[in-house]
Amino acid sequence: MTRRVPQQNKKLQCLQEISEYPLMSALTGRRSRRFAAGASISSGPFAYTSKREVEPLEEFERLLIVSAMCGNTGWSHLIPFNQKYAPKMPNYAGSAAGRVFPSAAGFHTMDLFFTDDSGIYFLSTRASKPSEHNLMAADLDVDEWIQHHQGLIRKISSERIQIPREEPHIESHNLWVSNTPGSLLAIPVVDLAQHFILGLCYLVQNGYGITDDLNKKQIPGLERFGHLIDLKELYPLSFLEQLVLAEATVEVSTSCFSGALLLQAMGLGGWMYDGINPMSILGITGDPRNKGLGFRSDTNPAWNFPNATGLSGVFESTCPPHYKDMKAAVDEVVRRKYGEGGPFDKNLQGPWKESPIIRGSAAPHSEEFKECVTLMAQYIYYQFGKIPATIPSIYCLTYLQAFHLDTDFYDHFYKEGAYLETHAHHHEKWH
Repeated sequence: MTRRVPQQNKKLQCLQEISEYPLMSALTGRRSRRFAAGASISSGPFAYTSKREVEPLEEFERLLIVSAMCGNTGWSHLIPFNQKYAPKMPNYAGSAAGRVFPSAAGFHTMDLFFTDDSGIYFLSTRASKPSEHNLMAADLDVDEWIQHHQGLIRKISSERIQIPREEPHIESHNLWVSNTPGSLLAIPVVDLAQHFILGLCYLVQNGYGITDDLNKKQIPGLERFGHLIDLKELYPLSFLEQLVLAEATVEVSTSCFSGALLLQAMGLGGWMYDGINPMSILGITGDPRNKGLGFRSDTNPAWNFPNATGLSGVFESTCPPHYKDMKAAVDEVVRRKYGEGGPFDKNLQGPWKESPIIRGSAAPHSEEFKECVTLMAQYIYYQFGKIPATIPSIYCLTYLQAFHLDTDFYDHFYKEGAYLETHAHHHEKWH
């Protein structure tokens, strides 16, 4: 589809205004504003039909939002000290890049899908090399920053994501507004399998292992590593999985929150929500009308739901069938950490004056260390048929939707102050 892009002088003016927009105004002005241009509520106290035409976001607007949700913001500073590691440096991180949202121990296992009327797209920044520009400089060039991310976007379909407009695919209070024409729907997705392996690495590095409290038994063979981990103080598997899910939820939620704050500065409507079935988003419901993102999934009589493992060649979980076995998966995680472009690649630049010394000082993962992690990971995969054991290998549940707001709706039903000045003047400034 053809998109209009603001004239250059108008574009630069818009970038200047959002760069100077007060943080407190974005925080206190953030609301879920759900009534888009072209929307309609059929009955009830808010019955109203928009007199405006549906107007899709322009490419420039879309690019700003997805950059604010998944943008690379330079080199990660990593974790500088742990007395148990000294004189080595902690080695938790999975990425050398910092991004617009925080990640537990720098694991960074989330990337972003998004969809609008022109198709479905994928933006991956967790392994991307940061832009050469100093993003903390007072004269930050936002246009160059977002153009950097435009080069990382991959189109994977020419159709908007297909999700039946009915329950249980979409919650009933969202049926009238969710994934509607003209809107942008951004979908953070996490590789929980990799997050789980990184969690195991974290535990072993600190002298801990896990026990299968779900089946009330120890992992066979773990006694061989009693000199690496405390066999008397093992983490319950169920606790580790709760921790992994909570940490991943922080990534997707703060990604959406970053985007929501930008909507206020830009004067766009929208909100962050979890009212679409994640299996419908991934396309693993078995309903032929529900293509979703087209992820691969497996079923098992022992599981309550299908388990998505990835979109081949685009976003794959770090486990079988995308890897031969869990040993190969663990090797990939270690390669991500210590290999070329990883946070502990001593040949990689960084934010420090002596980057090779800093990166090269991280505690290593020995072959024995990897064997210990692999033993636990392999046990879980064979015992439960997937990894992690009780939570999905691929996770998504919070989304951001953005569109042009119909301020007439709010003027009709609300007192003054239901929307911001940026919403009132968005069209004249941005279009």
